[in-house]
Amino acid sequence: MTTPENAVPEPLDTREIVPVSTPWPLYWSIRRELWENRSIYLAPLGAAAVFMCGFLISLIGLPSKMRALSALNLAQGHANTPYEYAAVLVMGTAFIVGIFYSLEALYGERRERSILFWKSLPVSDLITVLSKLTVPLIILPLLSFAISAVTQLLMLLLSSAVLLGSGLSVATLWGHASFFHFSLMLFYHIVTIHGLWYAPLYGWLLLVSAWAPRAPFIWAFLPPFVIVGVEKLTFNTAYFFEMLRGRLMGPGAPTSAGGNPMDVMVAHTPLQFLSEPGLWTGLAVAALFLAAAARLRRYRGPI
Repeated sequence: MTTPENAVPEPLDTREIVPVSTPWPLYWSIRRELWENRSIYLAPLGAAAVFMCGFLISLIGLPSKMRALSALNLAQGHANTPYEYAAVLVMGTAFIVGIFYSLEALYGERRERSILFWKSLPVSDLITVLSKLTVPLIILPLLSFAISAVTQLLMLLLSSAVLLGSGLSVATLWGHASFFHFSLMLFYHIVTIHGLWYAPLYGWLLLVSAWAPRAPFIWAFLPPFVIVGVEKLTFNTAYFFEMLRGRLMGPGAPTSAGGNPMDVMVAHTPLQFLSEPGLWTGLAVAALFLAAAARLRRYRGPI
């Protein structure tokens, strides 16, 4: 007995279809952010490449500079070595990328209407917001540290090759460059300032990104300027401005603009940093911002 060709198949019982949850949703959400935002790693790499081009040009006069410098002058000129500024350039680039990424993270998916697709996946709004916060607080700082360390190592190797080719010793260069010591201080600065101290800043940017109907950049930076102006005109004080400055510069940062970048990194010992009231207050405020951003994402639709 054969089955008729025009037989209609029985409909599937949709009640028996159970959605399969994705294992490690936070991990795959972070991977998705890295796939969709190539500027996360391309911008710091580009900054390091531009700095290396300038450093290669400066190697032409390196032997004459090393001959002119005495041991005392070299020790005093350590603050002017390019190794610290290479790290500052890469970290500054990563910080700027983190600002624009945070402002676009939740606003972009509403503008492109892709939020309808991402909400259909078995990933909660809190996990989504946490994955986006992980990028500026963990991924970008660690990536900038790795790029800075590799850039500084390449600079030392190239400088050593030039000095050896000129018949000069490289012992003084490696002794005063303090590559390994500076790498440890750079990692400490990355973890404390970029990883913990900046948490409320990125939390605020994600909150604005989840709420702003248009132009999240204006909504993120205009209210602080208004508060600073109103406080100055009304009370003739600048407490809010000083709070913002301390949050951007870090605890114990020097007030002079011409200081050594190393001074900013070693301003606080780990015990002093962990005892800072501003650290725990900032983390609490960041948690509130993230909770509000996750709740807003739950109810906000496409623009």
